[in-house]
Amino acid sequence: MTKKPEPKTDFSNVEARRSAASARKMSAGRRFLYRLLTPLLRGLLALLWHSYRVEKIIGADVSERLIADKTACIPCYWHQQHQLCANVIRQWINKGFEVSILISASVDGEIPARIAGAWGADIIRGSANQTGALVMRDMHAALKRGRSIIMTPDGPNGPPFEFKAGNILMARISEAPLVPMACAADRTWHLTGWDKMMIPKPFARVVIAIGEPYVVPGDTPLGELEVHRVKMQDALLSLMDESRKVLDLRGNADG
Repeated sequence: MTKKPEPKTDFSNVEARRSAASARKMSAGRRFLYRLLTPLLRGLLALLWHSYRVEKIIGADVSERLIADKTACIPCYWHQQHQLCANVIRQWINKGFEVSILISASVDGEIPARIAGAWGADIIRGSANQTGALVMRDMHAALKRGRSIIMTPDGPNGPPFEFKAGNILMARISEAPLVPMACAADRTWHLTGWDKMMIPKPFARVVIAIGEPYVVPGDTPLGELEVHRVKMQDALLSLMDESRKVLDLRGNADG
C-alpha cells in the first residue's frame, strides 16, 4: 500500500512558527488580555515619545532622502535602542516609508507585532534561531516588493553590540543598502534582559543619528563578508558615540 504523503506545514500561520519547546501557548484568555493591553501600551509609548526633547537629528538629510526615494533599504540599530529607534521608524512610516519588521513568533511577540502592525508596518514572524531559513526567505521577498526591512543586528540573543554576519549576507543577497542608526538619551531606564533595553524617561533629551547607506556588492566573495561586518559594526558604534557626545554623556550608566 502506498503511503500517503503528509500534508505540508502552512508556515504562513504564525502558530506553525512558534517554538515547540516553549510551554507558553496562545490561549483564548491570553489573546483577550493582549487585545486589551495593546492600545494601552500604544498610548503609553506615544506619550513617552511626545514628551522627549529631540536635541539633534544627525543625518536628518539621509532619512529625508530615503523617504523621498522610496528605495528599499535595511535600517539597522542595536537591540538595546529599539524603543527609541522604532519610534523614529514610525515617523517615517507616517510619511510613506514602507517597511517590514521581523518580530519573534513566540507569544511574547504578540503585543509588539500588534503595535507595529497598527503603525502600518508589515510583520514577519519568526527568529534566526527557530525559523532562520523562512525568515531569510520572507525578508528577501519583502525587499523585492520594495519594502524596507528593519534589523537589530545583535539580536535576538546577543552578544550586545556585535553585528552578526547573517545580516551582511542578507544585504549581499538583496543588494539593498544597510542604513546604520543609533540614539542616546540623558535620562534612561534599562530593563534586565541581555540587551539592557534602554527606555528614555519622560521629558528626556534625546539625539538620533542616521548614517549614510552602505551597500554590500552582490558579487562579494563569502570570505570577504567579515570586512563589511566590521565596517557596519564600527558605523553603529561610532553613531552611538557621536549621539552621546552631543548630550555630553560619559560612561555606560545612561544613554
